[in-house]
Amino acid sequence: MKVSKVAAASARRLFGLCQTGGRLDETKLRTVVARLIESKPRDYRAVLVALQRLTRLEADRRRVTVESAIALDDASRQRVVDGLAKAHGPNLTISYTVNPELIGGLRIRVGNDVLDGSVQGRLARLANAF
Repeated sequence: MKVSKVAAASARRLFGLCQTGGRLDETKLRTVVARLIESKPRDYRAVLVALQRLTRLEADRRRVTVESAIALDDASRQRVVDGLAKAHGPNLTISYTVNPELIGGLRIRVGNDVLDGSVQGRLARLANAF
């Protein structure tokens, strides 16, 4: 479904109203969606589609994948969590995976951003430099 500029702007405004302290408040979002469905203003379906997209993007922004060559101990995991919380805020959904191909180091994916501190990544960058 194509979303008009007006519907996208309305969705962004409503999404901003659903934020509390820079975080998405799910109860406010549910209330906004229920009222939109109840009142059915003009082009409300496009607004709902845009709101769904914004919500999905926000959820993806809070999803973190940490890859390491070996399983991390609890102290290392806590350091990673503390650093990520400091940089990206609290309430992150963090999953850990073991990827022996990394050789060493970590590869952290936060939403669409990738922080690659692995040996494999360094070797690949070195090979590309030649």
